[in-house]
Amino acid sequence: MNAPNNLKYSKEHEWIRVKGDDAYIGITDFAQDQLGDIVYVEIETEGQTLAKDEVFGTVEAVKTVSDLYMPISGTVESINPELENEPELVNSDPYEKGWMVKIKIGNPAELNDLMDAAAYGELVSSQ
Repeated sequence: MNAPNNLKYSKEHEWIRVKGDDAYIGITDFAQDQLGDIVYVEIETEGQTLAKDEVFGTVEAVKTVSDLYMPISGTVESINPELENEPELVNSDPYEKGWMVKIKIGNPAELNDLMDAAAYGELVSSQ
């Protein structure tokens, strides 16, 4: 399982990369592997301010649809435009090209509630 050390992780298998007051969010390598081939990513929350744990979109795989949860509160500034035509980027490159949304961080203190790579590795090894 691939879990880069420079990211934070949620129990719902989202990752977050902080860049100043902004952050990029996607799903983890473990999550995309469990879902299988991603065929569609639907995110219609651009411009909305969402609370931690609110749904910001859905990801559809061949056999299932899963909600996407905000790991921290913030305002969705942009959606990865590449995913409209290439949703499989979530499978092939979940931590770089497969990012889903860029947000303006609402409450930086919520980052302290997220897991580091080691803790996330322990979580997924028990599932």
